Amino acid sequence: MAEQLDYVPGYFQVIRHVRPKLKCRGCEHIVQAAAPSRPIERGLPTAGLLAQVIGAKYADHCPLYRQEGIYRRSGVEVPRATLASWTSHAAKLLHPLVNALERYVLSVNKLHADDTPVPVLRPGTGRTHTGRLWAYVRDDRPSCSTDPPAVFYRYSPNRKAEHPQAHLRTFAGVLQADGYAGFNALYTRESRPLIEAACWAHARRKFYDVYAQHRSPTAAEALLKIGQLYAIERQIRGQRADARANERRLQAAPLLQALHAWLVTTRTQLLTKSSLAAAIDYTLTRWVALTRYVDDGCIEIDNNAAERAIRALVLGRRNYLFAGSDAGGETAARLYSLIGTCRLNNIDPHGYLKHVLERIADHPINRIEELLPWRLAVPSRHALPHAA
Repeated sequence: MAEQLDYVPGYFQVIRHVRPKLKCRGCEHIVQAAAPSRPIERGLPTAGLLAQVIGAKYADHCPLYRQEGIYRRSGVEVPRATLASWTSHAAKLLHPLVNALERYVLSVNKLHADDTPVPVLRPGTGRTHTGRLWAYVRDDRPSCSTDPPAVFYRYSPNRKAEHPQAHLRTFAGVLQADGYAGFNALYTRESRPLIEAACWAHARRKFYDVYAQHRSPTAAEALLKIGQLYAIERQIRGQRADARANERRLQAAPLLQALHAWLVTTRTQLLTKSSLAAAIDYTLTRWVALTRYVDDGCIEIDNNAAERAIRALVLGRRNYLFAGSDAGGETAARLYSLIGTCRLNNIDPHGYLKHVLERIADHPINRIEELLPWRLAVPSRHALPHAA
């Protein structure tokens, strides 16, 4: 017996709903079956087709103009503008669900945050300006939490500090982020100031850049010392928060004390404007925030959870080059939020979106949390890999 592997391309089908009218001979009353609910009122696409268009763009990074060509080869003409309109309508329909996801993410005591630029077209000019997509991640699995991980994204037309301040106005707790100055006001605000936890991955990157450019033995030694801190984290990953904190006090605290002394001594031997001095200054300036993780087992050594959430956006940006407008940026943020949360929970985004879009138009708004990814779909072996 021999086997071969074949591929059958996807296909389109037309679903026709027949609703006959019936008349009572006695009273002349006419009745007709109710029309089935549609994701887009009077719209052509089913929930399955909408899920395909959204998943192809925001999960598989396939721009709408490429999808237009793919559908044309299947004998179906769907203009790019129509696909964009469908995507926008779907995002608006899913908006209450994204709000529920945002409330869930912000209800935790520790949050990861990061942002990335996205070119946005200025309508009528043919030029672009730089908007931002902000990622806020809730993921406490490394400290043995059973709460489902989740991420929500927000769009802004620029990188002004007022945006993260507005996004996190209801959040209270620990914010783990990079050294972006726009977050500083959150740590000093009058009402419920946030606790800053810095990122050792960013500090390490400063030394790595120096080593990659100059092969500096001093930078190599810094990388080795930071690597010892990460070796401890690999050992305690997945343990309870109190156990992690105990091990960090025993193992990491002495290493950090020695590293701090070495950085201070080394800094006095360097030129003020050298790149290695800049790397050391970056680390020493943030030392309190960088070492806060030692006494709190819920805090991570770095902000890689948010950086992984940003990586999918970067892959998409390379393919579709720019958002069509600020409204397009808002649409992307909403849809990325649901797809990103599906990734974190190993849930098939297409199956989830199809399931939700079939129901959300008729779902009670006061029970919208029932449609969150981990409450509906089951893990799938066909789910997209985490942070592709």
